[in-house]
Amino acid sequence: MPKFNPPFATKEKRFLEEGQYGDNVIVTSIDRILSWARLSSMWPMTFGLACCAIEMMATAASRYDLDRFGAGVMRPSPRQTDLMIVAGTVTIKMAERIKRLYDQMPEPKYVLSMGSCATCGGPYWQHGYHVLKGVDLIVPVDVYVTGCPPRPEALIDGVIRIQEKIRKESVIKRKLQERANV
Repeated sequence: MPKFNPPFATKEKRFLEEGQYGDNVIVTSIDRILSWARLSSMWPMTFGLACCAIEMMATAASRYDLDRFGAGVMRPSPRQTDLMIVAGTVTIKMAERIKRLYDQMPEPKYVLSMGSCATCGGPYWQHGYHVLKGVDLIVPVDVYVTGCPPRPEALIDGVIRIQEKIRKESVIKRKLQERANV
């Protein structure tokens, strides 16, 4: 075990020697720590509207175990979530409710559009007067997961893409921009 020498003791020992404190020192930025914490503990709100919801439930079950990616705890309340998964057909009447739930989510918030129906209206896009032609018409979508219905592996890939987006974001810059806009 290396001998402890305080960096202020002598002029020669001012700089830290590599390995002086063992593996107990981590050098990183506050931004990286906050991003790591946010991407490792996402709380998704499920909004299952059709057959895509079955695949979403299968993804959270033990075989695919969405909990390995830090997103396994599904929340029923929008005030406790940071990821909205819209899975299935969005009707015109349902659009207002989705927008209201999105507005109730705290910042930062992310939206994942799951399946052809949520992304572009699915098989109802041409002749369905009651179907919204994509959830991105009412809320900003961060990641699209295509398929009818998409496999659980595709949903896991979408969650990983959201995590990559969170990893690249700067929490401190976002807060400074929010303060400048107020």
